[in-house]
Amino acid sequence: MTTAPAAQNAETSLKAAGTHSAPQKAPASAVPQPQTESGASDSAAPVAVTPSAAEKPETPSLTPDAQQKTDADTPSASAPTPSVTAAAPFTPEQEARIGEVAKAYLLQHPELLIEVDQKLQKMQYDNQINAMTAAVIHHQSALLNDQNNPVVGPADARVAVIEFFDYQCSVCARQAPIMQSLMKSHPQTRFIFREWPIFGYRWKASFQAAETGLTIWQQKGADAYLKYHDALFATGHIEGALTQKDISRAASVAGAAKLKARSQAMLDTLSGTDELAKNLGFQGTPGIVVMPLSGATAENVTIFPGGATESMLQDALNKAQGQAR
Repeated sequence: MTTAPAAQNAETSLKAAGTHSAPQKAPASAVPQPQTESGASDSAAPVAVTPSAAEKPETPSLTPDAQQKTDADTPSASAPTPSVTAAAPFTPEQEARIGEVAKAYLLQHPELLIEVDQKLQKMQYDNQINAMTAAVIHHQSALLNDQNNPVVGPADARVAVIEFFDYQCSVCARQAPIMQSLMKSHPQTRFIFREWPIFGYRWKASFQAAETGLTIWQQKGADAYLKYHDALFATGHIEGALTQKDISRAASVAGAAKLKARSQAMLDTLSGTDELAKNLGFQGTPGIVVMPLSGATAENVTIFPGGATESMLQDALNKAQGQAR
């Protein structure tokens, strides 16, 4: 996966693959965090029952002397109540000893620290996916209906697979044959390719490859674009090895040796993809979204902020079609 200009190239393993990090400006998305449903059940509180006059026990009447004595023995309501200070649960010595025992136990069982760290990472990952899912639903029109980006698949498809990628990204290169296989086995699925050249400021060819890909799509259509896309990944030239000659040869394979000059609209498309990817929370390539073309919800959208195996993508397609196993 490619990294942003001036950013370190880092591949983070997420499940079966990793990601290259994109140049980080401040994330543009203001995605609402998943809300947790917190409800308190109303439990019946005990009710104090006051006996009726008929049920009250009779109180013997007191003589004036006895009443005076009783009043004298009864504490005044305004009498000061001694304050009670809660004692600390442990003395400083006890707290120190507890710390020593805990430290000794963790040193004897360091695997507990690994377990805690893994659980924390999973919580953070789940929170990230929840936030990204909310963003995908919010931006689903931009993801699915932008005709300026390459689309392969039937118009009546029910499910879409959207990939944000860079031709120089090593993880994207490993993802390419998986996507090719998935396309062959799912001809009724729509595949949307979002050219996101996050290596463009480090390696000029990365940006040139994305420009050429969009130009071929706009001028030659889906079949030519797919031939170009596959031919470029087939070179195996990644992480700065891609050349202008590679790009020209791939364009020739696609029957697009002669292309019109770049247009501002095409540059705007690349800029729009960069903004959308960051609004969704992607930090690098590849970024993959599997979702239905209508009725997207948190239950039928799957996001892979990194590569995914074919079986993972198959499960995501099943979920998007309402056939999750």
